[in-house]
Amino acid sequence: MRAGNHNFYLEQGTNFTRNIYVEAPIASPTTDELYEPYNLVGFKARMQVRRTVDASTFYLELTTENGAMVVASGVDQNDIAISVSASVSASLENNGVYDLEIEAPNGEVSRVLQGNFYVSKGVTR
Repeated sequence: MRAGNHNFYLEQGTNFTRNIYVEAPIASPTTDELYEPYNLVGFKARMQVRRTVDASTFYLELTTENGAMVVASGVDQNDIAISVSASVSASLENNGVYDLEIEAPNGEVSRVLQGNFYVSKGVTR
């Protein structure tokens, strides 16, 4: 699986929610459909945001373990629901970069998404 590129835009001090739908190429398509839902039942997900790719520390970590991500909650069971509370987003001040990885039940890790993470600073306090 090859990682897609997507930039996230978070407004500081607000709730941030996104659903990511993971699809895989169809080996032998019989229609114009080239992708199908990728079943994520039993998978874990994790995402870290850092100032730069080379930064030694992250300033935001979202995982299935810390409750910021829920995997396979939709009808096709191919989604990852991401959420950041308003209180957490209020503390974010810097733009950065991220990647989103999934871990299969057998331990195999795949990167599914990567890009920039922009924080729009709030004025109202």
